[in-house]
Amino acid sequence: MTPTIDQRVAARLGLNTRSVAATIELLNGGATVPFIARYRKEATASPDRGPLDEVQIGQIRETYQKLLELDKRREAILKAIDEQGKLTPELRKKIEATDSLVDLEDLYLPYKQKRKTRAVLAIERGLEPLANVLMAQRESNLDRIAQRYLSDAVPTIDDALQGARDILAERISEDADARQRIRNLFDREAIIRSVVKKGKDVEGVKFKDYFDFAEPLRRVPSHRLLALRRGEAEGFLSVSIGPDEEAAIERLERQFVAERSGTPACKEQLSLAIRDGYKRLLKPSLETEFANSSKEKADAEAIRIFAENLRQLLLSPPLGQQRVLAIDPGYRTGCKTVCLDAQGNLLTDTVLYLAQSEAQRQQAAQTVQKLVAQYKIDAVAIGNGTAGRETEEFIQSLNLIKQAGERIPIFMVSEQGASIYSASEVARSEFPDQDVTVRGAVSIGRRLMDPLAELVKIDPKSIGVGQYQHDVDQTDLKTSLDTVVESCVNQVGVSLNTASAYLLRYVSGLGPQLANNIVAYRAEHGAFSSRDQLKKVARLGPKVFEQCAGFLRIEGAKNPLDNSAVHPERYAIVERMATDAGSTVTDLIRRPELRQQIKPERYVTDTAGLPTLRDILAELAKPGRDPREQLSVFEYDARVRSVDDLHEGMVLPGVVTNITAFGAFVDIGVKQDGLVHVSQMANHFVSDPKTVVKVHQKVKVKVMEVDKARKRIGLSMKL
Repeated sequence: MTPTIDQRVAARLGLNTRSVAATIELLNGGATVPFIARYRKEATASPDRGPLDEVQIGQIRETYQKLLELDKRREAILKAIDEQGKLTPELRKKIEATDSLVDLEDLYLPYKQKRKTRAVLAIERGLEPLANVLMAQRESNLDRIAQRYLSDAVPTIDDALQGARDILAERISEDADARQRIRNLFDREAIIRSVVKKGKDVEGVKFKDYFDFAEPLRRVPSHRLLALRRGEAEGFLSVSIGPDEEAAIERLERQFVAERSGTPACKEQLSLAIRDGYKRLLKPSLETEFANSSKEKADAEAIRIFAENLRQLLLSPPLGQQRVLAIDPGYRTGCKTVCLDAQGNLLTDTVLYLAQSEAQRQQAAQTVQKLVAQYKIDAVAIGNGTAGRETEEFIQSLNLIKQAGERIPIFMVSEQGASIYSASEVARSEFPDQDVTVRGAVSIGRRLMDPLAELVKIDPKSIGVGQYQHDVDQTDLKTSLDTVVESCVNQVGVSLNTASAYLLRYVSGLGPQLANNIVAYRAEHGAFSSRDQLKKVARLGPKVFEQCAGFLRIEGAKNPLDNSAVHPERYAIVERMATDAGSTVTDLIRRPELRQQIKPERYVTDTAGLPTLRDILAELAKPGRDPREQLSVFEYDARVRSVDDLHEGMVLPGVVTNITAFGAFVDIGVKQDGLVHVSQMANHFVSDPKTVVKVHQKVKVKVMEVDKARKRIGLSMKL
């Protein structure tokens, strides 16, 4: 019995078939991954593993799509072979049985329409019967047999035998079993080699490590393979992949050359055909296949690292709704300075000059003090680019005090991608009357207040937490990063009355058009007072409401559940809980002793099981609470401002800015990030840097090496 697509997906992923079938049904019905993971746990749960998480649901979606594409390709192949009149029952059975695209293409290869290959020309010249004679390996007098096939196009016996060998070489290279044998050899023993191209050793010095390089393909890490491919693409390296040639040919001879029977003359010709078929056809074909597959694996690993780094960055601790003075530092052109209200709106902007003269520094100090008092500033955000440390020192020296008497905290904020935002269409629409410098300073301030809300406006590739992001498959990269952004936005939740259209577009079920419609409705009718009011937004129907409502928050709503992750479809259950407890919903949220009396088993329904009920009770304990960590102030070591201030043995505070497969980059305040190699991350073996650190984590590092010429700083976390 042929397995269903649900069963095939489940088998590939090692998941429960019922859970997979329910997930596919939900996906086909328009449900998003965050919605299914959060609000349809009963549907995806299995007795042994519980509900599926976002990762598993995403894997189901991806695998399901791949199998649909495989089935579509299978039907096209069956049709193409059938139209040639060559589709035997045995071949159909093989094609229908395979669930591998590689195996499917191998089976189809002999039937593909070909260009004029040497084998095709030989067949046209009537040499296929002679090729069959050689393959049968029974004739001793080949000259006599070959004589029969001479013609104007085949004038000599050598020409006849050469043509027959050409046919056999192609036949062998297209044999599915032969391809699989050599593919297995490639998989186990292929070596990837690179050499510098002639005359490119000086120009391509950055690839010096790969000028004479060899490593087993199955062991080469993602970052190394992508470096090799970049060197090849830029014209500095010649790269090849393959196992030992004689070992490959020996395997083919064991398959095709008769060991005990067969005539020496035929065996010799067949061996020549095998050698030619491998070197000219089979090896190049499989080399391309393994080059592509290894690149796909390297891409997947690089994309996985980038996606995880992006997730950590987007979920960085926010300052929250506080009034911020933000500075984009600069020497010659001055420090662009803005004041933002608690919602991130621009109040004023100016320029501070710190590097020109003492008089200007004093003027800048007076300006900052005035801005702090006038706009009741709660925190200062300073970009970490050029002149960032000097600007931080200047602001620190002012000892700024809040109205309440406490010192105003100062934060260094990553500028990565701020210039991309400031010149973007999004920034122009937000600040049509401001120049790019003001927009950049606003972005720095908003990043401190809410990194997620601000960073979603920037192409993730410009944020600087990737590894070879411009070398990987751009479609796969965009899909993965968009998935991460969507996941983070829905995990945190979005304020319906303050979120920008660019943030709203990532909410489950929405998109650019509906996000714009929500903002337009808000502008025309004022702030939303309830989630139910969303139904009045143009083109926001019942299905979209179902998908998005639980992820949108309304602070100060009449119904307190509108500012929680409890979905409107479950409000009735919470109201029953409150009634049974003799209280209101508001009391249920405020008083933990009332919630402790609730027995969730009493409220189980056909659609709301214990997983959903436990989620509801957990949310009532902290409605609308931001799941991100609290923000803390970080200060660099005052002794170091540039690479010249570093020396080996110094122990410094730093912030992790990027994580790769080979280690983590750490900002120690000298404008050049240092590298903590994976071997220097802990006193035990570390296979994956992400198990030790995360993006924006504050760490202590020791300076191990300072290479000013190559602008490299070696650090260690082994203190």
